[in-house]
Amino acid sequence: MVEFMNKIKIEDVENEKQIKDIEELAKIIWTEHYMPIIGPYQIDYMLNKYQSFEAISEFLSNGYIYFIAFIEGRACGYSAIKFDNGVFLSKFYIEKSYRGKGIGKMLFNKIIETAALHKQSRIWLTCNKYNSETIEIYKKMGFEIIDSIVTDIGNGFVMDDYVMEKNLILQNSR
Repeated sequence: MVEFMNKIKIEDVENEKQIKDIEELAKIIWTEHYMPIIGPYQIDYMLNKYQSFEAISEFLSNGYIYFIAFIEGRACGYSAIKFDNGVFLSKFYIEKSYRGKGIGKMLFNKIIETAALHKQSRIWLTCNKYNSETIEIYKKMGFEIIDSIVTDIGNGFVMDDYVMEKNLILQNSR
């Protein structure tokens, strides 16, 4: 993992190329990861509704902050947050072949730094109840399940999620 740490770069998403990189990453990650959980029709629907160039652009203009991770110039992961009763971690994805190389840790540290900068005391997220592998990763990161919700997202689809939360210790500034 150490050999990759100095090759990883995390950037704030600020231009169309970065948005296109995220859109392409989303297609790869979602198709690979979510097929057995939600199937192809809901994946297509959600990619268009939440992970397309247009959707990401709209999220950015509505206060979401996106970060994109690169290894040696290749986009390999991304995340998105919004300040909403703490920091809402809306998106957190690493391409499968790049997992276990420290990218997720660096992305999450960037989120924690941003939360601290804005004096936020908690990070929360929603995660599909049947995404057990990811739920376990979030638990190892210090998240706890605090609720269960079902959200109608249109077109006959729902998101059947756990709400998870991680409380942060804010350092007093002197």
